Order: sequence, then C-alpha cells, then structure tokens
Amino acid sequence: MKTLIVHAHPEPKSLNSSLKDLAVSTLENAGHEVRVSDLYAMNWKAVVDATDYGPAASSPLQVARDSGRAFDTGTLSPDVRAEQEKLLWADTIIFQFPLWWYTMPAILKGWVDRVFTFHFAYGVGEHSDTKYGERFGEGTLAGRRALLSVTVGGPESHYGARGINGPIDDLLFPIHHGILYYPGLEVLPPFVLHGADRMTAEDYPGVAKAWQQRLHTLESTDPIPFRRQNFGDYAIPSLHLKEGLEPAGRTGFGLHTRG
Repeated sequence: MKTLIVHAHPEPKSLNSSLKDLAVSTLENAGHEVRVSDLYAMNWKAVVDATDYGPAASSPLQVARDSGRAFDTGTLSPDVRAEQEKLLWADTIIFQFPLWWYTMPAILKGWVDRVFTFHFAYGVGEHSDTKYGERFGEGTLAGRRALLSVTVGGPESHYGARGINGPIDDLLFPIHHGILYYPGLEVLPPFVLHGADRMTAEDYPGVAKAWQQRLHTLESTDPIPFRRQNFGDYAIPSLHLKEGLEPAGRTGFGLHTRG
C-alpha cells in the first residue's frame, strides 16, 4: 500500500506531529510506502492567486476556468503539480490535523483550494440526462481511500448528538463528503482524539496503541456508505434524493448515507 500523509500543525513536538511520525513508522514497518506533505515545514502557500496558473491565468482572474486550463496545459505551479502527483501515486491519503474553529487549519484548506483544481478534482466527466459529471463516488481520485486523523480540544460529550458543538460526524461532513468523496475518494470513519488539550504524557501510550490499530486496518475497514451521485438515488438534474430511499425519521446529512 502507498500512503500519502498530509500533515497540518505548526509545532514539530505537538501531539499531531507525534501521530504523524507514528503513522510513518507503523506503516513503513508493515512494508508500506509512505510520503509526507508537512505543510508548515514546506512553508506551503495557502492562498490561490494568478501565480498558480502561469500563462493560463486571465485578467481578471477566473479561478475555476484558469485552474482547469493550467491543469490541461501543464502550466500549474510546480508545488501544486507535485501534490497532485502524490495524490495520484497514493492508494490511501491520511489527513492529520487539529480541529480549529470547527474545521481544518487554514493552511490545509489552502492546500485543498490550490491542489483540487478544475479538471483534476472537479469538472470532470460527462453531463447528460443520466449523469451530472463524475463526482460523489466517481472522479479522478476514485479507487483510493482517505482517513481523517483529527485532534479535538473538548471532551467527547461536547460533540455528541446532544452536545453543544454538534455531532462530530456533522462537523466533519463538509470535509468527508464535500472535499474527499466529491472527487471519488472512499472515506473511512475518522480517527478522532477528544480532550487533546488535557492529555498528559501518561495518556499517550493508550492513544498510540489505538492509532496503530486503526493504521493496521486501513485496507480492511469499510468506508462511510455515502450514496453515489449517478447510480439512481438522486434525480438528475435536481440532485434531490428520491423519495422513500431514506430510513424512517432520518434527516439532514444522514440522508446521504445508505443503510
């Protein structure tokens, strides 16, 4: 298995960095190939601008169109091309980051904004009476798996169904479904570490053991059963879930999972 780890934490001695390092050693010891994109260490540029697209950039800048033209002509900036090549190389992508203000750190969102270009991560496939492009289960990254490894400062009770922050699965849905599943990645249930701000050195061995167990099951864990866009569950072109497909009483984000 070939694994890309995209890591987003500024402190090399942080819990997130320790989990990243443990993932590298665990997977390599199991015979897997591993590459790491350590965004802070790379001094990753987090903002999209015309320099990303070289001669394909227009004035005024049109991000979707220009990024697609730059992708098609091979004129994306070298750092963006390198990350796209890593994604195509990988069988599995692990995203290691802390949950900050209910989402990923800005540098990681900037990685998505710049790397997931038009004609690479979106804007692919046919549009017809039966298909609405290749996305949500299809697309460039289909056949690969993704896993979020997320540290959360608050206790688990704050992120339950009645917790004040809302269910953790709801908070992660925009990433799981809207960023990862959209270009075709199969999304594994996340590894979420609650109470990270209160963790002590004595707590770490148990955390490390749980993380290693997840890493050893990357290939056998069933992905989140999101519904595929073009396989009959959604009316086209409205993309509304067809009536009667959901279990009784299910609403919200849960409508878009099977079973």
